[in-house]
Amino acid sequence: MPIATVNPATGETLKTFDALDAAQIEERLRRAEETFREYRTTDRAHRADLLRRTAYLLEGEQDDIARTMTTEMGKPLAAARAEVAKCVKAMRWYADHAEELLADEHPSAADVEDSGAAAAWVTYRPLGVVLAVMPWNFPLWQVVRFAAPALMAGNVGLLKHASNVPQTALYLGQLFHRAGFPEGCFQTLLIGSGAVDAILRDPRIAAATLTGSEPAGRAVAATSGDTVKKTVLELGGSDPYVVLPSADIGKAARTAVTARVQNNGQSCIAAKRFIVHNDVYDDFAARFVAGMSALSVGDPMAEGTDVGPLSSEQGRSDLEELVEDAKKQGAAVLCGGRRPGKPAAGWFYEPTVLAGISEAMRIHHEEAFGPVATLYRVANLDEAIALANDTPFGLSSNVWTTVRRQQERCVRELEAGGVFFNGMTASHPALPFGGVKRSGYGRELAGHGIREFCNITTVWHGVPPEADPA
Repeated sequence: MPIATVNPATGETLKTFDALDAAQIEERLRRAEETFREYRTTDRAHRADLLRRTAYLLEGEQDDIARTMTTEMGKPLAAARAEVAKCVKAMRWYADHAEELLADEHPSAADVEDSGAAAAWVTYRPLGVVLAVMPWNFPLWQVVRFAAPALMAGNVGLLKHASNVPQTALYLGQLFHRAGFPEGCFQTLLIGSGAVDAILRDPRIAAATLTGSEPAGRAVAATSGDTVKKTVLELGGSDPYVVLPSADIGKAARTAVTARVQNNGQSCIAAKRFIVHNDVYDDFAARFVAGMSALSVGDPMAEGTDVGPLSSEQGRSDLEELVEDAKKQGAAVLCGGRRPGKPAAGWFYEPTVLAGISEAMRIHHEEAFGPVATLYRVANLDEAIALANDTPFGLSSNVWTTVRRQQERCVRELEAGGVFFNGMTASHPALPFGGVKRSGYGRELAGHGIREFCNITTVWHGVPPEADPA
């Protein structure tokens, strides 16, 4: 795949970029390692000041970088602006909270004595250079939710971004440096996916994080396992959206539309499989289909556009194949199911709802990465949970019920990294994010995320440590 900005709303190639050569990659690795040796000794208050300055710069450039993201991957401009604001919020949150999240941990005096120590505690130290392999769908947020905690912990980062968002990638590589971080603290590598393996095997790389496809995650996990390096993987998702009789059906249906088509439907945590109790199925389906049908599809730069194009022609083709397979196997198309007549150019696809889904259909097992929803009817909570778990993925889940015993059971039994009741899944700096099964492992955000790339170090003293000389 060439490294290029191709406007998905028109199919026009706007700008191409040359991949870094071996010498340029080596220079960035050398710089990252040298920077880490010094940067890890800086105090967290200084790092927090730098991160706040980064947030200030990003906030002031919100409109410009939002337009760049929309041009490169097609999300509506309003959504791009919201993504920038979310990144600013996360930077400020980590600047404010990293000190407490990484504070030394002290066991009880009784446990210290029982260990035979005069003093003992746990401290968090940075690992080193972390390689971040990031996707195009949230080209700013996915990177910042790694970079903010990693830099606050004292690590340095190398970014291998998706090849269709090179201008956003370059912007990120410059942003942290412009805010005052040392030049080697966060660098962008304009490289193809074929160059990742050799970089990951380099001994100067301490760990890796990847958000992306399952094949990409398997490749990074295999190499990291071979070289015994820490990894965090956030891969695909096919999140269930369970609606039970006690739900506010009007609100559940309205939220379902947003939950499915956010980011043009190209989100790992978008609700994709809508599992509805028979008692409220007809009401929910009518409202949901009406809401999906009413969405405005068109130019993502235009105010009022709800759904822009898919990010690539291949992405649309993949989505079309899933829908056509379902139709051939007997699925009913309640709305959409085709390319819109207008705009004529670009990689657009109508918001779609499919019903009558069976296990024979690919879309029952595979992730639909676009504005296509599958609708299921169930008789009870037992069926709902079984269907929700009938997927290789386990990123998050949504459940609409006000009955406490049903909520408690869903928390116990749903195989997912999150259970969101009476609302849609969303990430927040204070809450850990990640999945189970083939959705990956490890966590981003919150204290769990900042500690993923730390050396959790036990400090033990056989005699009391002496005070520093006056």
